[in-house]
Parts: sequence; C-alpha cells; structure tokens
Amino acid sequence: MNDRLLSFLGLCKRAGYLISGADTVVRTVKDKKALLVLAASDFSDNSLKNVEKAAVQYGVPIRTLKHDKDALSFALGKHCGVICVTDKGFADKILTLMSEE
Repeated sequence: MNDRLLSFLGLCKRAGYLISGADTVVRTVKDKKALLVLAASDFSDNSLKNVEKAAVQYGVPIRTLKHDKDALSFALGKHCGVICVTDKGFADKILTLMSEE
C-alpha cells in the first residue's frame, strides 16, 4: 500500500480515533463525537442516505473517498465502507491529504 491517505487512515485506526460501520457511524454522529465522515467510492447508496442524513443534521462534513471498499478494508484490516474520525487533528490532516490528491 503506497497511498498516504490510506496509510494515515490506518494510523488513525490504530490510535483509536476511527469508527467504522454505518450504524456505528450514525450513532457516533448523533452523539456529537464524529468530526468527519468518509465513505468508500462504492458504498451502497441506500446505506449512505442514512449516514448523510445524520451528518447533515448534525453539521458533520462528509466526503467520498476515491478508494473502494476493498482498498479501505485492506488499509484498516477490517471490512468497511463508511468510517468517521473522532479527533480534530486527524480529521484536519485527512482533509489536507484528500485535497492534495
């Protein structure tokens, strides 16, 4: 894996600031702990609607990655299509890395 964003997401997970899974992400957004929501490029539209609704309602930025679920799952060591970040420093760096792509 030679992608800075995916590598950084793996670091974020190891640091304990990354939540995965649609239901868990929605719950984290509603608990006002999520600072950024990221969805894989091939994440299900039906599942994304629930996540987007919660993110918009609670003012959490949501972005779609250029990577698919397989690449995201490989980077995180866990099958997932949507994640959220709960640390401001990590969220800011991820947004910076995404803008550089």
